[in-house]
Amino acid sequence: MEPPSVLPSLRPSYYSSLSLLTLFFAVFFLCLDFMKRRKRWRGYPPGPPSLPFLGNMLQVDFSNPAVSFDKLRKKYGNIFSLQFCWTNVVVLNEFVVMKEALINKSEDIADRPPFPIFEHLGFQEHSEGLLVARYGRAWKEQRRFSLATLRNFGLGKKSLEERIREEAGFLCSEFASEEGHPFDPHFVINNAVSNVICSITFGDRFEYVDNKFRRLLHLFEESLKAETGFLPQILNVVPALVHIPGLVGKLFQPEKELLKFIRDSAEEHKATRDPSVVRDLIDAFLEEIEKARDDPKSSFNEDNLPFTTVDIFAAGTETTSTTLRWGLLFMLLYPDIQNQVHQEIDQVIGQNRRPVMEDQASMPFTNAVIHETQRYGDILPVALPHMAYRDTWIQGFFIPKGTTVITNLSSVLKDETVWEKPHQFYPQHFLDKDGNFVKREAFMAFSAGRRVCLGEQLAKMELFLFFTTLLQSFTFTSPEGQPGPKEDAIFALTRSPYSYQICATMR
Repeated sequence: MEPPSVLPSLRPSYYSSLSLLTLFFAVFFLCLDFMKRRKRWRGYPPGPPSLPFLGNMLQVDFSNPAVSFDKLRKKYGNIFSLQFCWTNVVVLNEFVVMKEALINKSEDIADRPPFPIFEHLGFQEHSEGLLVARYGRAWKEQRRFSLATLRNFGLGKKSLEERIREEAGFLCSEFASEEGHPFDPHFVINNAVSNVICSITFGDRFEYVDNKFRRLLHLFEESLKAETGFLPQILNVVPALVHIPGLVGKLFQPEKELLKFIRDSAEEHKATRDPSVVRDLIDAFLEEIEKARDDPKSSFNEDNLPFTTVDIFAAGTETTSTTLRWGLLFMLLYPDIQNQVHQEIDQVIGQNRRPVMEDQASMPFTNAVIHETQRYGDILPVALPHMAYRDTWIQGFFIPKGTTVITNLSSVLKDETVWEKPHQFYPQHFLDKDGNFVKREAFMAFSAGRRVCLGEQLAKMELFLFFTTLLQSFTFTSPEGQPGPKEDAIFALTRSPYSYQICATMR
């Protein structure tokens, strides 16, 4: 006869131990989470209660964060705090707050938080590009180089103005080829604007039907979409998730292909380069690499070349292209304003010559329409996150070093204490009682301070010359029998209009 099994008597003890161990770890992690989320600083901004581990991430719509921030600031004030998992976040809203933060205390929040998702794209120490670089030597080197290169290739000079005017002519030819039939202006506008920065970065413009050019623009647009939404945010604040096999690689495939496009172009430059001639930005960067060959801490290296090139391409393309699309949309929606622009163009320029930048000073209404398009279009509602470089106080609230700081630019451009009609398209925001153009301090479409948009001066030149040239040549109307375009927007880092059809009739 077999002895009775002892296993049944061990089961209660085994499961009891397992339950106690599970309870211990649950309590431990809850306590750890509580300690991580507990605010220990006097004067830290208020904010909504946060959930264990996730914090406030479910309270923010990352497909349109400005809307979520607007709701939260109405309850918690213009400076409020959030918790993204264990990352401390402070959101800044409205003009008075933003002026103090971005202008008066610009260096205090000039840093960037880490972006673990970009490590899989090749970001390393001294290879951070420009837009997401930490505030330090690498960022200062790359910004100084980028500004100098833009100037060397014509920024602020007649040479670059001529390139833009030439491209505006090609754009008008494309519009005219539609012969007044309905078409979507999205891609042709994107082609024209991108060609200006392509002439600086790659040394030449592309034909609009060039397959290589189309692929570049497609990859750039897809990369913006890939960086929008909840998943990229959760990957940034929980870096361990980045190591899930295949997840980041698949999500950021457009970025990888875009960087490869730049690397391939750099290899072509090396093969054809004449050291005595600097043809474009890539040549200029290769020259800096040679100068810094003996400095291991220099940010001028071949790993960094594609990142800086993409950043400059982004600064000179996306926001300008999107603003022009909004501009034509508003001309459809507000034909009386389009008529006034036509009248001013006819009075100042006429039909016998193309616009030049000197005309801008004599065209206050057109200038006001362009600025109001940027304000009301709200192209970049939430800037890339900053990080506190040092402990600082803003509007009486304490923001400790290392805190992620989000600047809600939309709240400035729609600030009800500043703008007369913040939720309407109203060019008079930029005109005085005599019809003269007026600069508005709260116009922060390009952000402000240390991290102000690198391409601001280029964008201003492109917007005036492209917009004025198009309005000089065409009358824009909605296609007959089709529903009118909507003012609703799509958010993918930038805020862009839905696709719409337009008819361009020669004037």
